Amino acid sequence: MLGERDFDDWADRYDQSVAASDAAGAYPFAGYERVMDSIFSRVTARRGARVLDLGFGTAVLASRLYDAGCEVSGQDFSTRMVGIAREKMPRARLVRGDLADGLAPELANGPYDAVVATYSLHHLDDARKFALIRALLGLLSEDGVVLVGDVAFRTRAELESCRAAAGDAWDEDEIYFVFDELSREFPAATFERVSPCAGIIAIPRGQALA
Repeated sequence: MLGERDFDDWADRYDQSVAASDAAGAYPFAGYERVMDSIFSRVTARRGARVLDLGFGTAVLASRLYDAGCEVSGQDFSTRMVGIAREKMPRARLVRGDLADGLAPELANGPYDAVVATYSLHHLDDARKFALIRALLGLLSEDGVVLVGDVAFRTRAELESCRAAAGDAWDEDEIYFVFDELSREFPAATFERVSPCAGIIAIPRGQALA
């Protein structure tokens, strides 16, 4: 599994490698741009939304939200990526921290109109994913939502089909979302399939009360 130093080293060429994978329609980033565009549209439908971006990387999405007038906070475990993001968003509240250890305390005050996590939570096992999501739901505004865009599948069968197609490119260290399994924990969640290996999961604040 990639560590902080790996992501620091990858930071300066991350966007190019992702774009190449998306353009080729290849695992793991096929559908990446559409994922980002869809989440951007959903978040900016609320003017001046307060947004928490978890695993913001080089701020591909976060900087768009920032430039659109959103109030952006975020957490990422790569020192280099935090530095790149700060150059793009000098007034954003950005914290270095590993999501495997949970949300950084200085970001746990909310409320947020949207919490977004794009291509970041697959580094956590399901138990940690679900625990983090439950904590995040409690930080949302009344009509807030958690939006996860990632390598994600509706069913375990779809995941196995993608694994077979990817062959040696498949990353055995990453733990991808399977919506049918997540929805047992969060029945109000919805799933939008974007490509054979990408999807968007939306979980509303009301789920916290379900």
